[in-house]
Amino acid sequence: MGKQFWKPGNMLYPLPAVMVSCQRENEKPNIITLAWVGTVCSDPAMVSISIRPERYSYDIIRETGEFVINLTTAELAKATDYCGVRSGRNVDKFAEMKLTPSPSQKIHAPGIKESPVNIECRVTQIIKLGSHDMFLAEVVGVDVDEDCLDQNGKFHLNDTGLIAYSHGEYFSLGEYVGKFGYSVRKNPPAEKPHTAKGNRRNRESERKNRTPEKNAVKSGKRNKSAKQR
Repeated sequence: MGKQFWKPGNMLYPLPAVMVSCQRENEKPNIITLAWVGTVCSDPAMVSISIRPERYSYDIIRETGEFVINLTTAELAKATDYCGVRSGRNVDKFAEMKLTPSPSQKIHAPGIKESPVNIECRVTQIIKLGSHDMFLAEVVGVDVDEDCLDQNGKFHLNDTGLIAYSHGEYFSLGEYVGKFGYSVRKNPPAEKPHTAKGNRRNRESERKNRTPEKNAVKSGKRNKSAKQR
């Protein structure tokens, strides 16, 4: 099988398709969908987003120095696409897509309640590149949906039905193919193939089967945690 040599282009796919929320003080919040995003450092936790300067959200984020990265799921696919092709200059994207602004803990910009994960970010540097400018930002807090936690408090991000963007199309992720480091383990445990959708159904079944006593204890722990924040 041969190879064709093409001119330089962005062929690094798939990528996360995220909705980034931002807000000026005393103005409506806005959402911009981005795929040019990534993790750039683990400690301190840092991310990057790249935006064209002509986009409505560009000036908002540049002026406020903050934003929220909201992970997206198959259920949010339509909203994800809409927020990438409509301008906040002309529409209220939260209202049009029936999304709910969720108060952040560390910054003014709200997250999106319907997203399973809201990553609160504060801009540290803006790098001018070409068609896009890159915003480097420190993660100052992460809000996670409690419905994604199991009975032991473990967060199951990969069971939320996350979506990815690849060459103009959106795809739902989910089929498990391996775990980090499994290729070098001498005696890896036998694992059954599973999908995110199947895991999600199992976890929902577990929640329904919890006894009232267990639910009461869980609720008490959450209320105590909320008071401590």
